[in-house]
Amino acid sequence: MAFQVIDGVRVWGEPDPGALSQAVTCSRTGNVVQTLLMADHHKGYSQPIGGVVAYRGQISPSGVGYDIGCGNKAVCTNLMVADIRPQIAAIMDRIAASISFGVGRVNQQRVDHELFDDPDWDVYTAAAGREAHDKLKRLAREQLGTVGSGNHYVDLFEEEATGRLWIGNHFGSRGFGHKTASGFLNLAAGRDFLGKAPGEHMDQPPVLLDLDSELGDMYYRAMKLAGRYAYAGRDYVIDELLRLLGAQADFEVHNHHNFAWKEQHDGQETIVVRKGATPSAPGQLGFIGGSMGDISVIVSGKDSAENREALYSTVHGAGRIMSRTQAAGKMNWKTRTRSGGQVTREQMKEAVASFGVELRGADTDESPFAYRKLQTVLDAHSETLDILHVLKPIGVCMAGADEFDPYKD
Repeated sequence: MAFQVIDGVRVWGEPDPGALSQAVTCSRTGNVVQTLLMADHHKGYSQPIGGVVAYRGQISPSGVGYDIGCGNKAVCTNLMVADIRPQIAAIMDRIAASISFGVGRVNQQRVDHELFDDPDWDVYTAAAGREAHDKLKRLAREQLGTVGSGNHYVDLFEEEATGRLWIGNHFGSRGFGHKTASGFLNLAAGRDFLGKAPGEHMDQPPVLLDLDSELGDMYYRAMKLAGRYAYAGRDYVIDELLRLLGAQADFEVHNHHNFAWKEQHDGQETIVVRKGATPSAPGQLGFIGGSMGDISVIVSGKDSAENREALYSTVHGAGRIMSRTQAAGKMNWKTRTRSGGQVTREQMKEAVASFGVELRGADTDESPFAYRKLQTVLDAHSETLDILHVLKPIGVCMAGADEFDPYKD
């Protein structure tokens, strides 16, 4: 087995002390079956990023996090990269102009979707009243199909083996998911759903709800609705990109990595909370993104003893080795300037250009220097997954450098 067990936590890759401490706290809180750290783990809020916690009969809103249903979608198109490479700069300009990036941004095109007729919207009326229900539904309608900020992106890729053009994206449930998470955390603490939550402590124990309680059931239903919303948003953006490129999708991979699933492990039903971790059951496909100056991959879970020990989970990306503040410095939001960062914009642009990437947006906290090399973390999970497709980015589009990311995950 490639993992080690530290204080009862199964750890893949090099242990990060802060993340390990958080994982140990999670393992000692509630009806825990097992706690794991994937090889891309790093410190998060309450439950570490790259952390997997399996519970009996409980669910953790803080474990799922604020960006419920954050995940990836990738499609292989019918185009060859050679066909579009001469126009790559113009294409990236069109993507940046057509897709809305940034916090609080809304889609200028009204998107009608069957999701808005889902009966689970009634959860918000029961939990918070009609006004909150209407406010959240309106926000969700306005933001469907927008990407957000932080590490959320739209990428164009070249498959190394075939030269085929792939497109991919990474984002979640936007402001709707954030308000859903904060609302249920408020209710769990006895506050109003739409009340102002106090500041968090990164090392606080997880917030747990019994799944058979009224609040636990409402959160579970709301979480699943936010997950379907995230899927709908990623579908919309991919469809817009295909339309923009005049392309068709021949193959797709779509997965969450901030979510809770009901799963059977060792003959018992468990609630598996993955925060920055990808489900990877035998034969299950996943899209794992590297940094903007590194490969991304399509993987398939192995039917192996080690994958069973991993609760059929794997990495969701390369994993940070610098915090956002370490990489980019501290932001003064009055002057919109940063100070003290270890990575300059010139270094980032040079590194990305040397990798052959046409970049739009992004700040130095998302530079390749802030992340591990993806192959390193994949190697740590070699007994749990097979790599099916290796994708090299040729175009990356993200929110601009002056955008604030409220999700932090």
